Amino acid sequence: MKYFLQLSYNGAAYHGWQNQPNAITVQEVIEKALTILLKEETAIVGAGRTDAGVHASQMFAHFSTEVVFLETELVYKLNALLPNDIAMQHVFKVIEDAHARFHAQSREYLYRVALKKDVFNMDLSYYVRPQLDIDKMQKAAQILLQYTDFQCFSKTNTDVKTYNCDIMHADWKIVDQELQFTIKADRFLRNMVRAIVGTLIRIGLGKIEVETMHEIIKSKNRSEAGYSVPAHALYLTEVAYPESIKYGK
Repeated sequence: MKYFLQLSYNGAAYHGWQNQPNAITVQEVIEKALTILLKEETAIVGAGRTDAGVHASQMFAHFSTEVVFLETELVYKLNALLPNDIAMQHVFKVIEDAHARFHAQSREYLYRVALKKDVFNMDLSYYVRPQLDIDKMQKAAQILLQYTDFQCFSKTNTDVKTYNCDIMHADWKIVDQELQFTIKADRFLRNMVRAIVGTLIRIGLGKIEVETMHEIIKSKNRSEAGYSVPAHALYLTEVAYPESIKYGK
């Protein structure tokens, strides 16, 4: 049978989601816990590959096993075994061809920019001291919706077959003392969100004009876009799937 895991994690202690030969990752820690509880070698496949230091308030992964278990009991035992920075929310049965990555219809990320120095929040948001022009940043964010090729925001030397992404939503809003950016798309390129946010911050600082965003995207050149903002303020917040992947639907 095939199952989906729904979980969240603080990525500060991990070298990203995906298994690495010489660094600890979220995937590795979960696989070890499942292997112990199911008493068989258990591999999982995640909905995406978050980079080192990036967090997830919602992540999904799938695994297959013939071991019989109670789903609620497995969640309880996993949470008892996993470290405090990884939390399991649900385990549910899915159809055999369901895939955590390929069946995802959309993904949404949040980036948190602190507008006020807060010693209790430095590890979870990115503090920008100079005043930002939020109106300009919002206008530049809407330009993203006019394009599909985002090679300019992709990490170089990546192995993707296409740089096309369908961005459905990109928006800035103030929440308490933070400026929060949410972006939703069918897929994201490596480093894409952090490069977009870095570019928008440059616009907010007045270093480049709003309309320059058109030129940056059309250039398909990573060096034309802004810097990559730090990973510690980035969160994967939602991965959406069709109901049809659930077993019995």
